Amino acid sequence: MKKKIFLCALLALIVGAVSAYAADVDGKWTAKMPARMGGKGGPPGAGGAPQEMVVTFTFKASGEKLTGTMSGPGGNEVEISEGKVKGNDISFKIQRQFQERTMVMLYKGKVSGDEIKFTQSIEGVDRPPREFTAQRAK
Repeated sequence: MKKKIFLCALLALIVGAVSAYAADVDGKWTAKMPARMGGKGGPPGAGGAPQEMVVTFTFKASGEKLTGTMSGPGGNEVEISEGKVKGNDISFKIQRQFQERTMVMLYKGKVSGDEIKFTQSIEGVDRPPREFTAQRAK
């Protein structure tokens, strides 16, 4: 019986210690995200079309749950959904309305200090993911 109590206490301690090492993502992060070809970016030299867009993420973590918003060049804020934090890894989804279609974008990131290296893919769309890095806002 004592052994069982000891093992339960040890397991609780380990779980608590692992949670304590979750990445600190709270706050604002900014990133220059490469524009998709054929979108606002277009090919290089296409009439001055922007080749990247600046986005701002605002995150709040509570345990393994991640909440927050993303805002782009137009300033429109979009809530993130299904946000998760596990160690130094974060993930979340953003739903965007384009014409009459809803697109779900999946973001996966690896936190390292004041930097998050992201990949972004679109659910149901067969194209390579975008990669970009966000910096913690000072």
